Amino acid sequence: MYKILSKKVLNPTVIQMEIEAPLVARKAKAGQFIILRVDDAGERIPLTVAGCDEKRGAVKIIFQIVGATTKFLGEKNEGEFIADFAGPLGNPTNTDGIKKVCVVGGGVGCAIALPVAEEFHRLGAAVTSIIGFRSKDLVILEDDFARCSDSLTVMTDDGSYGEKGNVTAPLKEILGGGEKFDMIITIGPLVMMKFVVEAARPFGVPVTVSMNPIMIDGTGMCGGCRLTLIQDGKRQVRFACVDGPDFDGYAVDFDEAISRSKMYRDFERRAYDSACNLLKKG
Repeated sequence: MYKILSKKVLNPTVIQMEIEAPLVARKAKAGQFIILRVDDAGERIPLTVAGCDEKRGAVKIIFQIVGATTKFLGEKNEGEFIADFAGPLGNPTNTDGIKKVCVVGGGVGCAIALPVAEEFHRLGAAVTSIIGFRSKDLVILEDDFARCSDSLTVMTDDGSYGEKGNVTAPLKEILGGGEKFDMIITIGPLVMMKFVVEAARPFGVPVTVSMNPIMIDGTGMCGGCRLTLIQDGKRQVRFACVDGPDFDGYAVDFDEAISRSKMYRDFERRAYDSACNLLKKG
């Protein structure tokens, strides 16, 4: 059993928790993830490691309530326990030789982008961060990004906070103005990442995308997290849990990934509604 050390509501649907998991805290690096179960009968879900405190043995996770499992997890409080917390899994984000990086995060994907930006900052790289949200009420982690970024731009779709528009607008402006980056790293909704890649393509800047599709076992055996990469005209199957979660954005078949991501949307909605009914009865 793993104890919940702290809980903080970041916005109406996004929650931050610290879980007591000393072995994970000792080894986890930016870009890696864990798989947890809320209870012995629960499903396994992947969540990115949003930060670690090795001295306290604490691992930070940030999640959005979208289905039954995240609903049950969100009902847990500080001092309570969850059943399983396995990791770290996946490969850390590559930081070798990168001195100037642009980190582009969207929505709850900013929870994944933040530790990456923090790691580059710790290593002495110049960090430009662009983060986007639908509206002011959904903005998260702005102060955290400000602390680890040399430049920070906050975008909202409706213009209720920061600048109005999506994250590709300032990215195109920065690149068009002659700014050079060793790498652009983007993390967020698949559609957003697809358009970040397209925005960067004319400038030839390498783009890394963090892919977080459906995962089950986290070891590559189930095949649930498979992705298609297209390189040199050849299609190759990769698994996000063991080959990623970071991939070359120019190689990812985003249309296929977006199509696959919609397969379980109705199921998640029904599971969420059932979870709500169970919690009301309880």
